[in-house]
Amino acid sequence: MSDVTDAVAHLVEHGSAVPALVLASLAALIATAGFHTRWSRRHGQAPPADDTGARPTAERPAGTGPTGTGAAGTGPTGSEPGGESALWRMRTTVRDTPGSLAVLCAALADRRIDILSLQTHPLAEGTVDEFLLRAPGELSGAELADVVTTAGGARTWTERADAHDLVDAPTRVLGLAARTALDAAELPLALRQLLGRCTIRSLPAPAGAGAGARAADAVPPEGALEDTVLRLRAPEGGVISVERPHLPFTPAEFARARALVELDARLGPRVPRGRDVLTLPEGSDITVRRADTRDVPAAKAMHERCSARTLGMRYHGPVGDADRYLNHLLSPRFGRTLAAQTASGRIVGLGHLLWDGDETEVALLVEDGWQHRGIGGELLARLVTMAADAGCESVYAITQASNTGMVAAMRGLGLPLDYQIEEGTLVVTARLDPSSRSAARLPQAERIGRE
Repeated sequence: MSDVTDAVAHLVEHGSAVPALVLASLAALIATAGFHTRWSRRHGQAPPADDTGARPTAERPAGTGPTGTGAAGTGPTGSEPGGESALWRMRTTVRDTPGSLAVLCAALADRRIDILSLQTHPLAEGTVDEFLLRAPGELSGAELADVVTTAGGARTWTERADAHDLVDAPTRVLGLAARTALDAAELPLALRQLLGRCTIRSLPAPAGAGAGARAADAVPPEGALEDTVLRLRAPEGGVISVERPHLPFTPAEFARARALVELDARLGPRVPRGRDVLTLPEGSDITVRRADTRDVPAAKAMHERCSARTLGMRYHGPVGDADRYLNHLLSPRFGRTLAAQTASGRIVGLGHLLWDGDETEVALLVEDGWQHRGIGGELLARLVTMAADAGCESVYAITQASNTGMVAAMRGLGLPLDYQIEEGTLVVTARLDPSSRSAARLPQAERIGRE
């Protein structure tokens, strides 16, 4: 349980005391474990998918693994025939009668399948059992489901697992809680890691009795579980909706998600306090730090200092509408924001990493008087590294062909780029290698210290 100790120490290190309400939320989590998007077209926000492609086995042809690898027995965990093994996650529903689980376990043992961990999710009728299995490499997902069905399992679901799934559930949940406690932007990512393959949408509650307010009123304070959809009151108002069409949520999963959201609400707005002091090529010092909605007034002041051309390049629409995007852009629910500020504390640049469904957008705005000094490239490189750390496979930027600064910043990443003209704008996509944990070099500026 060293991971649990490390997580608690990391949490305490970032605050002089842990409130009793926070400890209560952490206890609940452990107990249950036993966009700016494309404004004119898309408004669904979600963290990176890290998608396994899993489907119920009944939907796949026999001999096809859930990861879409085609031939049986091939996959990412060394499952070639010849004695190698593969890790699988599996859920199945068994009758709540004595001996039912024993029959299933015996059937797995007969096929040389090791049970590495087991969680039970009691339901009104039957029990959902969640297994982590090590199976012979030649065994396909369909064949594994057949073994379980013959032994009395029903509604069986399988997907490939990896070494990360070997962490015990309480340790993993406590780690997610610690990350969420340190950074409000981690909540959507933590929910996805907690619940697996799912789509997360956040509908903010606008001022007055708008659509978001009505949506929040339709969800009781304790949230709502509806088979493959769970809905929770968002800490800042509105609703967080989580959908998993191919695998119904269990009451235990609902309780875990609700406890994580309650923890987030009790802690309030927060971002990591670390900041980097950088020296630009011209010799000026600049500070880069995380920003959130508490920086909206300073961001609006920067808007007022920007030219109409600069704002038009950034927002691709009426310049007068720019300010109304800021609450969304700076909200940790929809991504992460970096601010570049002078020694006097004035914000002169903003960089946004925004969840856009299963894609991730990057966007930059640098005040006119501070352009062409390396600030945009510095912000972009850090955003792309954040995206890689979050498991993103790519990031895209929407700009205009005449915006040579943004195009140059994307090229400066040193990553493979794709270019596409879409609806009169240029979309530049950078392909990442999330496993590298360092997707892009930091151009131009030099770090000289940390505050």
